Amino acid sequence: MLRTPIQHCKQCGTKVVYRLPDDGDTKERAVCPACNTVHYENPLNVVGTVPYFGDKILLCKRNIEPRFGKWTLPAGFMELDETTAEGAARETVEEAGAEFEMLGLFTLLNVARVGQVHLFYRARLLSDQFNPGTETIEARLFAEDEIPWDEIAFRTVKETLERYFADRRSGVFSIHCVDIV
Repeated sequence: MLRTPIQHCKQCGTKVVYRLPDDGDTKERAVCPACNTVHYENPLNVVGTVPYFGDKILLCKRNIEPRFGKWTLPAGFMELDETTAEGAARETVEEAGAEFEMLGLFTLLNVARVGQVHLFYRARLLSDQFNPGTETIEARLFAEDEIPWDEIAFRTVKETLERYFADRRSGVFSIHCVDIV
């Protein structure tokens, strides 16, 4: 996994050591030799939506790295004190300036190699007018045959879009759990 290891104890500032904790844990953890605090490292949640208007999907062209200039669904890191659905809604407003009705969870994608879990909700757009924020160059609706597949920013977005269009064709939307390796 790509990560920056913990260097110092968040409680007392002492340099940590990586070892098995004394509590029977089976994974090496950052442990403070001074105060014995065990520091657990957990995945980050990325939350977003699959906003649709009729037969079209809303994509946002990124104005930030990584993947500047590539297309994505509106999504970002979940904040403290919000649910996954609240975070997905917040990101959709921030990145696309869209008005929408939040629907159910659609995809849950585990990206263990980078310590992330991505969750996308379906969202029915109430308007085809958008007011994108600073992280977005352009917010635009695409029919399935117009999706710029070679310009999609992230594999989680591509996997979600592929499942969305397949479910739409079948007439039944399911929840999809995917492991990205």
